[in-house]
Amino acid sequence: MEKFIVFGKYCEDAINKREPFRKQHLKRLGNLKDRNILVTLGPTKCTKYLFGIFNANDKNELRELIEKDIYWQKGIWISIDIYPWIQAF
Repeated sequence: MEKFIVFGKYCEDAINKREPFRKQHLKRLGNLKDRNILVTLGPTKCTKYLFGIFNANDKNELRELIEKDIYWQKGIWISIDIYPWIQAF
C-alpha cells in the first residue's frame, strides 16, 4: 500500500449541514482506521478545509473510497485533491 495525502474543501456552513450525517461519517472513519486505511483526517480550525492521510493501493481506489463517504455524497465535502506521499520520517 502507498500513502496519500488528501486536501479538500467543506461547503458553506458545514458545521450545521453535517450534523444529520456526522454519526454515520465518524463510524465509517473508525472502521477505516481499524483497517489501517485511514491514518488521520480532520478539518482545519476554520472548518473550511480538510486534511487527511490514507493508505491505499492507488489514487483511484482512494478516490472511490472517499466518494462513498456520506459527507461527499451529501455535498459536505465539495472538493478533494489526492497526492501520493513519501513519508520521510
